[in-house]
Amino acid sequence: MSRLLVIMFIIATSLPAIVARTPLAAERQAPPKFQEWQILETITSQQLSFEEFALRLAAADIVYVGEEHHNGSHIEAAIKILEMLQQQKRLPILGLEMFSWDGQAALDRYLSDSTLTKEEFLRDSRWQENWGGVYEEYEPLVELARRDHLPVIALNPPRPLVRKVAKEGLRPATIDAEMGRWGMRGEIFVQDTEYRDTIVKQLRACHRGLLPDAYQRMYEASLFRDEGMAKTISDAAKRFRDAGPIVSYTGAGHIQYRLPIPNRVARRRADLRQITIYLVAFDPARLQDLDDLLHPPIADFLWLTPPSQHGPSGRCS
Repeated sequence: MSRLLVIMFIIATSLPAIVARTPLAAERQAPPKFQEWQILETITSQQLSFEEFALRLAAADIVYVGEEHHNGSHIEAAIKILEMLQQQKRLPILGLEMFSWDGQAALDRYLSDSTLTKEEFLRDSRWQENWGGVYEEYEPLVELARRDHLPVIALNPPRPLVRKVAKEGLRPATIDAEMGRWGMRGEIFVQDTEYRDTIVKQLRACHRGLLPDAYQRMYEASLFRDEGMAKTISDAAKRFRDAGPIVSYTGAGHIQYRLPIPNRVARRRADLRQITIYLVAFDPARLQDLDDLLHPPIADFLWLTPPSQHGPSGRCS
């Protein structure tokens, strides 16, 4: 397989967060008894009631939900968040990484026209070309939005644009005329050190033995996607300023430590109140992994869910 094809395959999926394993501090108190469906506030490591959690959600402008792909319990958690917000008399706007900008018009039609079939929707939204996974995994979110008349935002840049960055590099790709169609020509991409170090470390851990140029292109493709999704969320916050919050549903790697998307939104809109929720499959045999997510906090909240029916997730899955 050529180096370019390797890069194409890698960037087609979201990077999960990888957390360095560190020993428990000697003076740290034993964690509380954890169990599935608990919501933990990471600053205190204490459980939050659903009632208190709902109030926190309703006070936010942007709610970032980071999932483990292929875990149906994480879809359940996202649905619960949307329902909580509606019970608080808020009109959530759902943002989905699984749809790309060139599928937005098809999303809008499907949500407003009950006569359109799923097959027509998937064809017109270019599902296979841009995401390509099992649509039925995410169908409950789309159908809830369709039933309750909630707006849905396609967060991801179209895959051909991401491929262009992976092939040509960020600078030459983003001055291409095709980028102008999507408002990305001449866009500023902030390359802060902490973000770069985190992404490159994960790439090297998950995909060993590649040449330095391959890691650089993969990093630039990740940067392009995260900045593109941040731009989409920022623009949507202006468009839906009388509604909200926006519930951004992406792979967990896109919200880790706020580096990939939330910090980029904050640079564009410092006035927005943002919270991050990291969904994690709870395994009682891996409490050290849970402690690693809490210290330092990977998000504002950890929501412990049942594991996926596909089994435990690997760090690079």
